[in-house]
Amino acid sequence: MTKAKQITNICCIGAGYVGGPTMAVIAQKCPYIKVTVVDVNEQRIADWNDTDLNKLPIYEPGLADVVAEARGRNLFFSTDVDEAINEAQMIFISVNTPTKTYGVGKGMAADLKYIELCARQIAKVSKDDKIIVEKSTLPVRTAEALSTILNSTGNGVNFDILSSPEFLAEGTAISDLHKPDRILIGGEETEKGQDAIEALVAVYENWVPRENIITTRVWSSELSKLTANAFLAQRVSSINAISALCEKTGADVDEISRAIGADSRIGAKFLKASVGFGGSCFQKDILNLVYLCRQFNLPEVADYWEQVIKMNDYQKHRFAKNIIDSLFNTVSGKKIAFLGWAFKKDTNDTRESAAIYVADELLQDRAEIHIYDPKVTEEQIFSDLKSVCHPEGSEATKDLLKNVIIHTDPYSAMQSAHAIAILTEWDEFKTYNWQKVYEEMLKPAFVFDGRNIVDKKQLTEIGFEVYNIGKGLN
Repeated sequence: MTKAKQITNICCIGAGYVGGPTMAVIAQKCPYIKVTVVDVNEQRIADWNDTDLNKLPIYEPGLADVVAEARGRNLFFSTDVDEAINEAQMIFISVNTPTKTYGVGKGMAADLKYIELCARQIAKVSKDDKIIVEKSTLPVRTAEALSTILNSTGNGVNFDILSSPEFLAEGTAISDLHKPDRILIGGEETEKGQDAIEALVAVYENWVPRENIITTRVWSSELSKLTANAFLAQRVSSINAISALCEKTGADVDEISRAIGADSRIGAKFLKASVGFGGSCFQKDILNLVYLCRQFNLPEVADYWEQVIKMNDYQKHRFAKNIIDSLFNTVSGKKIAFLGWAFKKDTNDTRESAAIYVADELLQDRAEIHIYDPKVTEEQIFSDLKSVCHPEGSEATKDLLKNVIIHTDPYSAMQSAHAIAILTEWDEFKTYNWQKVYEEMLKPAFVFDGRNIVDKKQLTEIGFEVYNIGKGLN
């Protein structure tokens, strides 16, 4: 194997939740590498370049400090995609890969149109050899399609394709990037492919121990990402399935989680019962996995993984139905306060948030929903609701959304409410003056804790009717 060349210029296409933080940390840890993050969204790039670090387009604890250290030194954000591609030795592709909403594979397969557009633009602009790194979550053998597009230009430029999926958890992305469990890099088993792998290994070795960097064939790397998310989501759906049984039998799901989590063969992570998982990856990746299994004529395997999604949908529906049933079988005209809209704490990401689907069910029953989230904007909340209620712009949607009020103060959201639904586990929710909240609510005052974060005993003593996930009646 020849000695891998040192990378001194990196471009990342896509300034979203993966590309922005990942490149910021690479720039922080590798001051000798020029890192340019490009995106066609001019407002997003303007936000990344804003002197007010509170206006970064992504909220992630610790991100502002990393950006402040590296931006302007060796970290740059730009809309000039062609220039960044042309200058870079290594190009990360970190664009959106949503689930297809049309045609073959609708509702399950990954939509790779943005990946293909990136490949064609790279092929058109490049004047010298490049290493292309798949950072977006992609179906198995996408690298093969990328290689076909990139190497069909006939301009003599050579492209080596690597797969290096991210394993970040939103809310802890910066600490995950600083001290990753592992870095996974897949490439071809040729000499050139191995040289490309070593070039990326050398970048990460600036702060990640070599023993934490796993190298594989490219197909294994692509499938490892889907598999990791499927296994994690499976654990959540499994404990949520048990939570339903707990509520019927008088068992406590948190006690069960502690008991089984103490088994070293099982472990304690991802055994927290909740209203359901969300985020950009779990559902999308499992649906992609289901589609792949069906494509390769593995229906039993596809059915197995699809059940993880069905259980998650059931948990959200069960939570919404419990609210309606408890409020005397109707929420029409009743004020329901939502605490939280993000899919988890310490992020402003709302993709596939359980709150969206619970709100939709309650709105269909004509509830009046008052929403407070410390980091999610009013614009984002209404965009989410328009995507699930009805076709955007329809009169039915407009009528429903008249019943949604966004608050910047949690106490105003809860004042005179019939019920409170906790949908995100923000730490601040635990610190509220619940006595004051109770006094200003209609009675009986209900709290539906979809994250099991408040002190049920304390709230019950105040006078609340408290319903938790997976807590049997005392």
